[in-house]
Amino acid sequence: MAKEIFMPKLSSTMETGTLLQWFKEEGDTVEIGEPLLEIMTDKINIEVEAYDEGVLLKRYFDVDDQVPVNHVIGFIGEESESVPAEPPGESGGSSDSSSGEPVTENNENNEEIPKVAVQAENSAKPRATPAARRLAKVNQVGLSVVSGSGPKGRVHLKDVNEHVSTVQTQSKVTPLAGKIAKHEKVDVSALNGSGVNGKIVKQDVTAAIHKGKESSAPTEKRRKIAGMRKVISDRMSQSAFTAPHVTLTSEFDMTKVKELRTQLLPIVEKQTGFRLSYTEVIVKAVGLVLSRFPSINASFINDEIIYNDDVHIGLAVAVQDGLMVPVIKDVNQKGLADLTTEAKDIGKRARKQKLLPDQLKGSTFTISNLGMYAIDAFTPIINQPETAILGVGRMHDKPVVLNGSIEIRPMMTVSLSFDHRVIDGAPAAEFLTELKRVLENPFELLV
Repeated sequence: MAKEIFMPKLSSTMETGTLLQWFKEEGDTVEIGEPLLEIMTDKINIEVEAYDEGVLLKRYFDVDDQVPVNHVIGFIGEESESVPAEPPGESGGSSDSSSGEPVTENNENNEEIPKVAVQAENSAKPRATPAARRLAKVNQVGLSVVSGSGPKGRVHLKDVNEHVSTVQTQSKVTPLAGKIAKHEKVDVSALNGSGVNGKIVKQDVTAAIHKGKESSAPTEKRRKIAGMRKVISDRMSQSAFTAPHVTLTSEFDMTKVKELRTQLLPIVEKQTGFRLSYTEVIVKAVGLVLSRFPSINASFINDEIIYNDDVHIGLAVAVQDGLMVPVIKDVNQKGLADLTTEAKDIGKRARKQKLLPDQLKGSTFTISNLGMYAIDAFTPIINQPETAILGVGRMHDKPVVLNGSIEIRPMMTVSLSFDHRVIDGAPAAEFLTELKRVLENPFELLV
């Protein structure tokens, strides 16, 4: 029996996923665990693996298509098996439930959709499936001129597809690419499609827009925030305007941390293949101190303070057009070699937007490190529902007074922002003071 492939629900808030690419063509052999397709959620791109083996019998959706979670997007089975000609909708549902929203025959807004073929429709309402009606509306095809292959001449999705193919006089365009082209006034007939069978996809249109702007006179640039940028915008606004932020700063002498790192560099690199960085040392120190300060390692949810037993630290990582916070779990139970391996792995995955959903959740405290830039101190915004975040500035040599003498020492400024609804100033100051003591005597981290 053919097995359904459906759009997975990767988080509690995910409602739809955007199909980025198929790794298999219809008729290809599929093995369990093989990458089958790639989708995009509101923040990450993720490859979906096959849970069954056999032949890819059907692909219902193409590049750029947005599909509701749990909707069937294809079938895997034996080569001769028959499957529905149109999307069955939700897993286990019927073909009539394939539409994610009500479809009507109201055509008053058709001018907003890129024109492929326009035909007159008879006054009698033809028999058609919801999916066929939706595709016909998108392509401005009158259902009365489409020959239906179903019972009593009912028009199916494949019938509309075949009709559009025969009358099409310009390049094929995905619905999303067409809408963007219409809004940006891009002539799709002049574009070469990079999608399946030369289909014009979103990337082709956006590339043409970018090229057109480069060749035109300088003008005001605007971009509507969406996707990851929209998520970041909403969450930062919520945190900034709901949690009363207070920030404490302190300057650390990193002389002994530099000495420790120099001694451990060849050992850690031999064991892991990676170079130990100051980030891993700071993460280890923060994890140790957090285990001693439950009020700082807390979450604030629905007017309840949750004191977390586990220490899971999120590391803010800059990515293209945004920011991700992958999480290192159980930091207080790991050594510097393990932290180095894990930090390098999640950093690389984040920059390639290949993080797994589990690697983006569960943090109890966050570190934002801008030490690679010419930044001394800053006021980071709390990553809710956490109650505090540590901002790390650059390390640079400064003259300091020690025992009445001036010496040049590598100094680093750190900033602790905390939620004053949950944490008072004194406990926050104690935490920062203890972190300073540990990093200025870092050999405690090896015990």
